[in-house]
Amino acid sequence: MSISQQLLLSVAQFTQASSVSHTQVIQTLWGGYGTLFRAFLNDAGVPSVVVKYIELPQPKSHPKGWNTVTSHQRKLDSYHVEVNWYQSFANQSHLQCHVPHCVYVERLDNAILLILDDLAPAGYGDVVTSPRQCHVEACLSWLAYFHAQHLHSAPANLTMYSGLWPAGTYWHLATRPDELHALQDTRLKQAASLIDNTLHEAQYQTLVHGDAKLANFCFTPIGAKAAAVDFQYVGHGCGMKDVILLLSSVLDFSKAEQQVPIYLDYYFAQLSKAIKELCPHIESQSVEQEWRWLFPVAWADFQRFVKGWCPEHWKINDYTEALTVQALEQLGR
Repeated sequence: MSISQQLLLSVAQFTQASSVSHTQVIQTLWGGYGTLFRAFLNDAGVPSVVVKYIELPQPKSHPKGWNTVTSHQRKLDSYHVEVNWYQSFANQSHLQCHVPHCVYVERLDNAILLILDDLAPAGYGDVVTSPRQCHVEACLSWLAYFHAQHLHSAPANLTMYSGLWPAGTYWHLATRPDELHALQDTRLKQAASLIDNTLHEAQYQTLVHGDAKLANFCFTPIGAKAAAVDFQYVGHGCGMKDVILLLSSVLDFSKAEQQVPIYLDYYFAQLSKAIKELCPHIESQSVEQEWRWLFPVAWADFQRFVKGWCPEHWKINDYTEALTVQALEQLGR
């Protein structure tokens, strides 16, 4: 996508810069919905900002062939959720779960202009594709503090999360009827509603990032701390949804049996620390007991989506299949 001069003039105006000197495309948005780019500013209070320019008309194609009305509406809803997140929630985030703050947002007839803090000048300039253990732990720590900050016992007054998804994650069952219809795993298909309800009815709920894969985290140079981006699917849910999605994006699945217990122990140690700091009225051991039991259930929920969406996907393997069977047995299916 070419970045129009009018768009750059708007970015300069809303950041109180004299002009945009140049831009750097970070990526095109999934499914052809626009672009994410860095704008370098002249005579402004900050050297650069990150701009997410979202085009709302339905694209003609989809990377995986899911170019349906349902898919398009889910994507539109996700961008409006992201705007609501940055406008109403992002600036309240705890220091241990750093996120970009919203500089400016404008909803146009067929587009959304979202201008965000650039994380690089704040020290979170590294993006990794081959993570070391420190990177995974930094992400798990971020998730632990994010979950603790929003932790509550069900039933919750969901009006406190007005404008976000009532059920977070991009694979939530109610938003994926096409993929459920395509699912060939009969046992998993028949248990899909039970899995969804079990997660939804967990005693301890929080906000989940909803797309907590490695690619949505930025790191300090030595990988000790992480910041998160891309809040299109933030909403209410069990924290294990975020943990399994992160692990699905970083694991060497041939070593998963050894790696997963280590990472889970680290996450729950960080969660216990965060709960004592941010919500000491909640018993961290009770949260850990429930969420450990729900770990395979959350993964089975994701497996249901992946197997319907892309049956040959590399995230379907012996480890995830065994974990899904474990979840089904736990639920009496």
